[in-house]
Amino acid sequence: MSNEPTLVLGATGKTGRRVAARLRLHGTPVRTASRSSPTPFDWSDPANWDGALKGIATAYIVAPPTPGPAHEFVARAEAAGVRRLVLLSGRGADTWGDSTFGLDMRDAEEAVRGSALEWTILRPNNFDQNFDEDLFRAPLADGLLALPAGEVPEPFIDIEDVADVAAAVLTEPGRHIEQIYELTGPRAITFGEAVELISRASGLPISYKQISPAEYTAALVEDGVGEDAADHLAAMFVLMERGLLTATTDGVTTVLERAPRTFEDYVVRAAAAGAWQR
Repeated sequence: MSNEPTLVLGATGKTGRRVAARLRLHGTPVRTASRSSPTPFDWSDPANWDGALKGIATAYIVAPPTPGPAHEFVARAEAAGVRRLVLLSGRGADTWGDSTFGLDMRDAEEAVRGSALEWTILRPNNFDQNFDEDLFRAPLADGLLALPAGEVPEPFIDIEDVADVAAAVLTEPGRHIEQIYELTGPRAITFGEAVELISRASGLPISYKQISPAEYTAALVEDGVGEDAADHLAAMFVLMERGLLTATTDGVTTVLERAPRTFEDYVVRAAAAGAWQR
């Protein structure tokens, strides 16, 4: 094992904290970086990037929230002697066309793929954990999740599988170079079906309602979400309704040599932990 640390950006986020824990368990030295970590990192403040990159061989990157910074970061990584980058992007990023969703992820992919470094890109579908660690949790706890998603299914992926894949890629030198892994769960379900499974496993009366993108945007803004962020989330659902991201893939199996976890497995774990209790 190399004594050079692996840099994990977004180390307090949903994937970053899970990836860092797996690397430590593997015996890989880890440098965690975020706005609140001992190693400070903020995409809007390039002054702290060089300190985070010093002595780093491999880095796990979560795309910045806006297009642009990834290009300078990758250039600095090259200059600092980084040899390998693993980027978390989004499912089917090169099929999004004229959608306004994910411009940040597509820009980060362009920066990584255009570099002289070894790189791997992970493109997962929506996480199972969006239902208990993100915006969906509070409405579910209140008994009604209203989203602009209809009968187009989504092969939700367990974030634990995403972290397992990332950790495997980061700790297997010489493999996965210039690979793009599309990561999905084992089957696609609608948001309505997902909510029904959550209701059944938790024993709580929870229902699903389809609303328009405009209604969803307005509801998010009313709840305190910024207009740009609300528009971005609504654009994601518009993109999903095109049906381009419904097929399952073998990405998890290719890397881990096992099947991905089911949504039912996630729901049982989360319900047992009281995820949707008020």
